[in-house]
Amino acid sequence: MRDITTENITRAVQESWANADDPRLKEVLQRLAHHLHAFIRDVRPSHDEWLAAVDFLWRCGQISDDKRNEFALLSDVMGATSLVDLMNDTPEATVGSVLGPFYTDDSPTVPFGADLVGDNEGDAILLTGVVRDTAGRPIPGAVVDMWQTNSKGVYATQDPTQADDNLRCKQLCDAEGRYAFTTVEPGPYTIPTDGPVGKLVTHMRRSPWRPAHYHFIVKAEGHQPIVTEIFFPHDPYLGSDAVFGVRAPLVRDISPVANSAGPPVATQRRPLHRIDFDFTLMPVAS
Repeated sequence: MRDITTENITRAVQESWANADDPRLKEVLQRLAHHLHAFIRDVRPSHDEWLAAVDFLWRCGQISDDKRNEFALLSDVMGATSLVDLMNDTPEATVGSVLGPFYTDDSPTVPFGADLVGDNEGDAILLTGVVRDTAGRPIPGAVVDMWQTNSKGVYATQDPTQADDNLRCKQLCDAEGRYAFTTVEPGPYTIPTDGPVGKLVTHMRRSPWRPAHYHFIVKAEGHQPIVTEIFFPHDPYLGSDAVFGVRAPLVRDISPVANSAGPPVATQRRPLHRIDFDFTLMPVAS
C-alpha cells in the first residue's frame, strides 16, 4: 500500500501478517493490530505520551532477569494474567490462579512428610491433601511444586539472607495420591515497588499488597497441569489483591491438628495447625 492514512493503516498492518504459515499466530497478530489501533484512536496519545509508554516497557525489560520478570508483573497488575487463567479454567478441575514473577523450576524434590520449617520463624503448619483426577481417582506420582514467602513476606529468590531453596519444594505423591509436608504460614507482601510497574501502581494510589498465600504447580502424566494458590480467610488483604488472584474456592481455613491425625511428618517443631487441600487434574484427551 503506497499511501498510508489513518483510515487504511489498520488494514495494511493486518494484511502484512497475511502470509503467516501459522493460522493461529496470523489470527492473533491481526486481532492485536485491530484492538491496538482501536485503543490508540480512543485515547489519542500525544507523541510524548507514546514515547513514555515505550520507555516504560523498555525499563520493564531492563530490570528483568532470570529471577524477576517485570512483564509478568505488569500482566498481573493489569488483571490480564487472571483473565487468561479464568478463561482457561476447566470447571471439573481445581481453579487456577496467578503464577507470579518469582517462580523458578529448580526447587529440590523432598520426600513425603518432609520438613520445610527449618529455622524459619512462625508456627509450623502441616500442609496435606490428595491429587485426584476428575473421576475422583487418586494420581500416584503426581508432582506437587510449592513455593512461598517466609513469615515476613519475602521469597528466597528475593532475599540473599535466605538459602536459595528455603520454603520451596517439589514432592511426588505417594501410592494413594497424597502429598504432605510441614512449613510455616507465609506473610502478606507488596509487589515489588522498586521497578516501573510497582512505581506505576504506587503513583496511581493503588494498593500494592498481596494477601498471604502458597503457590502451587501440580502436574501428572496424562493430565493438564494447574497453577494455583491457597489463601487464608483472616488475611486483611484478601479483598484487595494487587494482582486479582483470589478465588473463593482457594480460600482455606487453618485447622488445629489432632494428636493422632494426619500423615507422618518429620519436623523440628510439631505442627499445631494444618491445611487440607485436594487438587483435581483434568485428564488429557487421547
